[in-house]
Amino acid sequence: MMERAIELAKNINTEIPVAAVIVKNGGIISCAVNSKEKDSDVTAHAEILAIREAEKKLGNWRLEDCEMYVTLEPCPMCAWAIIQSRLKAVYFGSYDLQYGALGSKIDLRKLCNSKLKVYGGIMEEKCDIILKRFFQEMR
Repeated sequence: MMERAIELAKNINTEIPVAAVIVKNGGIISCAVNSKEKDSDVTAHAEILAIREAEKKLGNWRLEDCEMYVTLEPCPMCAWAIIQSRLKAVYFGSYDLQYGALGSKIDLRKLCNSKLKVYGGIMEEKCDIILKRFFQEMR
């Protein structure tokens, strides 16, 4: 599933290349990429958009039997949305030492009774390359 997120992230041109995929029972139920610039919406992070799509598809805000694969460790806004949506696990690629809110900079799970399982560094090198290329091209 991380492979799908990486493929989506590779095709992002004007946004920070982050993609999220939500899976239930081994099948993809939602995919999203960052679209903050395109949508002029500060909340349009890949994780938030994927959660919204999964909630619509399932008809429920509780995503208890779902897992998320995301190319970059979630920021505080996204990490809190993930915790609140009751996802059972998050698998992320690149660590975000500046804003990562599931262990790198802070761990929002410590603020509540969260059962969220977090696995970092999944296909990390591939995810790092995508992000590094984006920021090099910006300079």
